[in-house]
Amino acid sequence: AAMKQTKGLKGDKTSIIKFEFNPKDGIDNPALTLTEDTEAEGMGEPRFYLLTKESTETFGFCLHEELSCHGHVIRQIELGGVAQRRGLQDGDRLLQVNGHFVDHMDHQRVVQRIKASGNQVLLAVLDGDSYEAAKSLGRDLSQMLPADIHPRLCHITRDKSGFGFSVSGPEGTKGTFQLSVRQDGPADRAGVPAGSWLLELNGDSVKSYSHTQLTKKLKQSGDKVTLLVASSAVEEFYRLRGLRVTAALADPAWLPFKARELHMVKGPAGYGFLLKEDDCSSGGIGQFLWDVDVGLPAEQAGMKEGDRVLAVNGESIEGLDHEQTVQRIRAHEDRVTLLVIDPAGDEFYHSVG
Repeated sequence: AAMKQTKGLKGDKTSIIKFEFNPKDGIDNPALTLTEDTEAEGMGEPRFYLLTKESTETFGFCLHEELSCHGHVIRQIELGGVAQRRGLQDGDRLLQVNGHFVDHMDHQRVVQRIKASGNQVLLAVLDGDSYEAAKSLGRDLSQMLPADIHPRLCHITRDKSGFGFSVSGPEGTKGTFQLSVRQDGPADRAGVPAGSWLLELNGDSVKSYSHTQLTKKLKQSGDKVTLLVASSAVEEFYRLRGLRVTAALADPAWLPFKARELHMVKGPAGYGFLLKEDDCSSGGIGQFLWDVDVGLPAEQAGMKEGDRVLAVNGESIEGLDHEQTVQRIRAHEDRVTLLVIDPAGDEFYHSVG
C-alpha cells in the first residue's frame, strides 16, 4: 500500500483552518411515524428516518438555528437528494439523533453528533406546526419518544457450562429466535437481556437460519460469540416501522472493545506523533498513529502505536484522505481531540458490521 506520513504533527508551526459547517446528511428509508396519543387535537407525531449515504455523498439537508422559531430546524433540502425523495420536510424540528434527545442541546453539539455518525444516522423529527404547538402547551417533547430504541451488541466468552443461554423459536419457522438467559452466566454478564430476540450472530443475520443451522453456527464459534440482540420492545419498534436493525444502531456499552478519546494540548515540541495512511486489516484505507514520543502530549493522553483515527474534534473522518485528516487536526492551533481504536477493536467492529 502507498504510505504517507506527515511529520508536521511532531512540532512544526500549524495554521488555523476556518470553515463553516453545512450539515448535509441523508436518508435511505421512508419516514415512519410513532403512534402515540396526543393531548392537542391535530398535533402530529414524531417521524423516524434511518439516514444512510455513501462516503462521497451528503445527507441532503441543512440544520439551522433561527431567531424566528424554536428548535433545530431542517432547511435547504436538496432537490432530488435522498432527504427530499424520502420525505423530510422543510421546517421539521430535530428531536433525536441515534436515540439521544437533542432538543435541549446547544446547536453545535447537535451538528457534531450528526457528523460523528459517519454514513448512517437515525433521526426523529416533528413537523414545525406540531413542534410550536407542543412548546406553547408546555409539553415535554422527550415524552413523545420511546425511552430506548437501541439493540445491543454482546460479546460472550464460554465457560465450562457453555455460553449461558438457550434458543427457542416456532417449530418450522426460520429466523425467529428468542433467548433464555441463565442468571449470572456468561450471556447474562455480557449484557444479553432475558427474553431478547436474536438478530445477528458474529455479524451475520440469522433471518434465514433454521434452528439446526443456528446450533451449528454456535458450535463453530469456538469459545467466543458476538450477538446482536433486541428486547421485545426494541424489536417491535423497528418491526412495526419496517426498519432493519443493524449493528451500527446498537448500544456497544457491553462490549470489551472500546474507542478512546485522546485530548491533547500541543507542547513546545508538538503533539509527539506521526500520522500515516495505510491499508486497514479490516479492509479499506485508514489513518494510523505511529512514532509516539515518550513524555509528549500524545503519549500522556494515552495514544498507542497502531491506533486508528476514527474522528477529529468530534467529526468522523470516514471518507477523508490523508491530507484532509491532517487539515482537521491542524484546524485548531494548539489542541485537538482524537477518537481512536486499537487494531483488535478495529478488526472486531469490522467483523460485526
